[in-house]
Amino acid sequence: MLLHIPGVLDREQVAAMRARLDTTGWVDGRTTVGAQGAQVKRNRQLGDTSPLAIELGQVILTALANHPLFFAAALPLRTIPPLFNSYAGGEHYGAHVDGAMRRLPGSGAWVRTDVSSTLFLSAPEDYDGGELIITDVYGEHEVKLPAGDLILYPSTSIHRVEPVTRGARVCSFFWTQSMVRDDLRRAMLFELDQNIQSLRARLGDCPELVGLTGHYHNLLRQWSEA
Repeated sequence: MLLHIPGVLDREQVAAMRARLDTTGWVDGRTTVGAQGAQVKRNRQLGDTSPLAIELGQVILTALANHPLFFAAALPLRTIPPLFNSYAGGEHYGAHVDGAMRRLPGSGAWVRTDVSSTLFLSAPEDYDGGELIITDVYGEHEVKLPAGDLILYPSTSIHRVEPVTRGARVCSFFWTQSMVRDDLRRAMLFELDQNIQSLRARLGDCPELVGLTGHYHNLLRQWSEA
């Protein structure tokens, strides 16, 4: 499931983050990937243990915890603390797929990457290029969102970032292990949840809607690995 989630961060939060990020020291992004990824990755990142990345990442995790659309779509069990990257001067990231497992910083525990997220921190008019291209069975999808908006997509997807030819593309990115491993099942639960919310707003909690809500939770109970 590919989903645009608007307004994860508001304008003031984005501006405050960019003021900090634009004056920080970035490192070569190739230090955080394996041998295959390093061949096609040309960007800069904050280090995994950067105090600034940890601080700003917590702001994002708090915002996500208060965003019902993210929860409904990702059904998060564990989320890797957000990382931050920047592309400028032709930097890009060639076609790749995210690693299936990542270590949770500070604990050494492994987290399965079911859902990938990119949170845009640059306005689209501030840079040229830099589109996130996600490939699935329906073809290629070009993503370039307003600052503060997030794109959520299966971590199994092959994707790339086009070269940035003007300005800077600054984003946060992270991975989530979902309570429901299978993307199709997550998509079915999300669609059911959104229809329930729409019907509740129109009709209130009628008996039929209570029944549908029960059906949702029984499916989640059946499919959840939590």
